[in-house]
Amino acid sequence: MNIKDVERLAELARIELSNGEKKELLPNMESILGYVKQIEKVKEDSDVGRPNFGRPTSEIQINIWREDEITPREFSRELIINQFPDSKDGFLKVKKIL
Repeated sequence: MNIKDVERLAELARIELSNGEKKELLPNMESILGYVKQIEKVKEDSDVGRPNFGRPTSEIQINIWREDEITPREFSRELIINQFPDSKDGFLKVKKIL
């Protein structure tokens, strides 16, 4: 990775960087890429025994059903009006939209 790569990433992210910031980011980017390369080298054999071994993530099925629980909540006109930033005569005031 070089300064041109950092400039291209900044252009894609639509951010402006000074030359000093570009030089400062270069070692960080190289460190991130080094970490990604290290992760890529990990053998999948270490995942044996895990439920998703050898299957794409899209095929993993997990039971997400749960029992519905009634949770009492206190809602009242006064409570809502008191929490709203601006109100008048019992009505909530909002910005005009045309």
